[in-house]
Amino acid sequence: MNYFRTAVLLAGLTALFMGVGFLIGGRGGMMIAFVVAAGMNLFSYWNSGRMVLSMHGAEEVDERSAPEFYGMIRDLAARAQLPMPKVYIMHEDQPNAFATGRNPANAAVAATTGLLNSLSKEEVAGVMAHELAHVKNHDTLIMTVTATIAGAISMLANFGGLFSSGNRENGGSPFGMVGSIAMMILAPIAAMIVQMAISRTREYAADRLGAEIVGRPEWLATALQNIERRAHQTENYSAEANPATAHMFIINPLSGMGMDNLFSTHPATENRVAALMALSREMGGGGQAWRPATGAAPQRGPAGGDARNPDPWGGERDGGSRQSGPWG
Repeated sequence: MNYFRTAVLLAGLTALFMGVGFLIGGRGGMMIAFVVAAGMNLFSYWNSGRMVLSMHGAEEVDERSAPEFYGMIRDLAARAQLPMPKVYIMHEDQPNAFATGRNPANAAVAATTGLLNSLSKEEVAGVMAHELAHVKNHDTLIMTVTATIAGAISMLANFGGLFSSGNRENGGSPFGMVGSIAMMILAPIAAMIVQMAISRTREYAADRLGAEIVGRPEWLATALQNIERRAHQTENYSAEANPATAHMFIINPLSGMGMDNLFSTHPATENRVAALMALSREMGGGGQAWRPATGAAPQRGPAGGDARNPDPWGGERDGGSRQSGPWG
């Protein structure tokens, strides 16, 4: 079903792309936009995951550079009966995370340094289980392709607003300056609507499945509350530079809107928490929860790190520089 939705969405994005091309260059511009959109759809299917990771400066880590974090993902993926995804870390102070990839066999999960530094291991496990739930539900393809093409639509509109011609006889925009201005205003709105096309019910579904994967819904519930609070206080610079990717994160990295309304890309956090706590009561503590390899819950210090080891980036050090892997 998600692959059908993807095809419908790509068709809609192609039509929107062609509409912008028509406003820029008339029928000739529309045909050029069609060719470009077709190539972009094909390219984004195979490469959009890597593109989104690159947009956010994500660095891949492995068992050597981030042993505990990598091991956590390996354990959770096994619990979810998923192939081991690639694991990335984004150097952003805002706690957040997302998943990407065209299918479970080509998936990747990414977390910010802020997430790893400010949340307990149990809370991080809840967040990453949520992201693996998106992978298992095959949400990542449509989320990633949407982010890539929505961003391209906004860029094309801005480009067209600067360079479109109002001369119909020369094949320019049939609506002249009015069309160009309307395009510059409406195209970013259209990109936002495309983001909202990613149904918010997917977040609820990923919350539920993620809670089942990790075994303790309350871990994800407290993680969402902590991320929501800190997201209001800390700017996510890469997300601000690439707003079309906002819907991919577990919590909106741009505005943290707290209302379940038509214009929110995420459900209200309090509603998600309430659903998770209801699930916790439903589960009644049954099932086996994921546990850190040490078997002991970390005690967070004043800065959010492990009180026993204030630097959660305990991986190998090279020449005194901090490695990119946490909890080593």
